[in-house]
Amino acid sequence: VQLQASGGGLVQAGGSLRLSCAASGSIFSINSMGWYRQAPGKQRELVVTITSGGSTNYAESVKGRFTISRDNAKNTVYLQMSSLKPEDTADYFCYARVQEHWGVVSVAYWGKGTQVTVSS
Repeated sequence: VQLQASGGGLVQAGGSLRLSCAASGSIFSINSMGWYRQAPGKQRELVVTITSGGSTNYAESVKGRFTISRDNAKNTVYLQMSSLKPEDTADYFCYARVQEHWGVVSVAYWGKGTQVTVSS
């Protein structure tokens, strides 16, 4: 299973960016998808996840500013980031918990980070 993320970049504070992440490979179902981020010198932290049924779990720091959505038919998750702040600067990692075949345990996969830089 591969996760291909895109959409990072440089933006001024208050601006917006949209990240996308598409999963491909041996996929029977995807239980949850989402985004984590890691700033320099800090641990990786949850940004938001979404289940196949649409239930979401947002970090408090991004509630009201970030919106996650998911296209189950395309195995793709999107992150619309608005009102960006310099503290949102980090590498953003796509995440998916994938069941590769019926009856097997789902496994967590990670994409390569995509950098988001917010200038003040």
